[in-house]
Amino acid sequence: MARLVLGVAGGIAAYKSAFLLRLLTEAGHDVRVVPTASALSFVGAATFEALSHHPVTSGVFNAVDQVAHVRIGQEADLIVVAPATADLLARTVHGRADDLLAATLLVARCPILLAPAMHTEMWQHPATVANVATLRERGLVVLPPADGRLTGADTGPGRLPEPAEIADLVELVLRAGAQSLRPDLAGRRVLISAGGTREPLDPVRFLGNRSSGKQGLALARVAAARGADVTLVAANMDLPSPSGARMIAVSTAEQMRVEMQREAKQADVVVMAAAVADFRPTVVSDGKIKKGASDPEPVALTRNPDILRELVADRHPGQVLVGFAAETGDANGTVLKHGTAKLAAKGVDLLVVNEVGAEITFDRPDNEATILSAVGQQSAVPRGPKAVLAARVWDLISARLVDPGTGPG
Repeated sequence: MARLVLGVAGGIAAYKSAFLLRLLTEAGHDVRVVPTASALSFVGAATFEALSHHPVTSGVFNAVDQVAHVRIGQEADLIVVAPATADLLARTVHGRADDLLAATLLVARCPILLAPAMHTEMWQHPATVANVATLRERGLVVLPPADGRLTGADTGPGRLPEPAEIADLVELVLRAGAQSLRPDLAGRRVLISAGGTREPLDPVRFLGNRSSGKQGLALARVAAARGADVTLVAANMDLPSPSGARMIAVSTAEQMRVEMQREAKQADVVVMAAAVADFRPTVVSDGKIKKGASDPEPVALTRNPDILRELVADRHPGQVLVGFAAETGDANGTVLKHGTAKLAAKGVDLLVVNEVGAEITFDRPDNEATILSAVGQQSAVPRGPKAVLAARVWDLISARLVDPGTGPG
């Protein structure tokens, strides 16, 4: 159990902080809510007190005998502010201590995660841009906002990320530290595939797989939080687009092939995390195949193109390519042996090898893997949240971008 502070600044998105609070407490954390006075105009103190089981106040002159404006920040393992308004970002940059939340941020020496929410014009204003850059330079994690519906009819970047997304990144920082979300991918263009392709047999049926896309989503989410310009090519994913990423929806392997080849031309990093069908039906029926008295005809299959191998063949200088291998052991070798052979065959810089099976990996919130590099290194990542594995993958990619001599390309 971690001791968390949930800061809530005064914006319409403050209502989402109650959902985030519920997720954090259900994860077993002890959460103290510190709102600003204006936040309490949107959500009452009673709501936060009922969900956190702690008293709530916004002023520095409450609980003076306990020196709350110092003690709360000193005792926290992590502070997350959601929403973090433009005003809150500005006050934090200048070291203001004019309310309990600002004072808590000034005192804290633990990791601090800020989830901005404001109108697009405020987010893109030079003052806010400079404030975000300053906070990141000081080691605070400032998440990219989501792009979507804002107050009224306005849309654009500035929407608060969904509470589940923020909770996942809170868990990542608790497990791996604030360095797991350092802005080392700023200015990099990243292309990620995710989900599972579906190959139609007729208008109703298809050949598919059990991939949910959660690992690819975690990769996109962490990359965006680390400053990358992220494009996610998503196959049949029933999951929201991660904040700070552009999502392109596809269904079949051929559709994914087209999008990946087009987007890869401008990408610094390409990560193929999708489960792409190896085969497709040779003939697709125009109508639903009916169940007759006799057995159906056998389904003939045609091999799909190897998207990753084609991307490797067309890579431009300095581009980093990463593959994923979902493997099972058999009479011919272990999961790791099969993964090592695939690494050599694909020609990628890194290959993330994970074992799959019933109740393992697919559609689960956790994962474990061994990351193989083209120069013979191995990095084992024990079972844990998929965001933790994603952060480790980006650690190795970041090192590769800094030192291109660690692999081919």
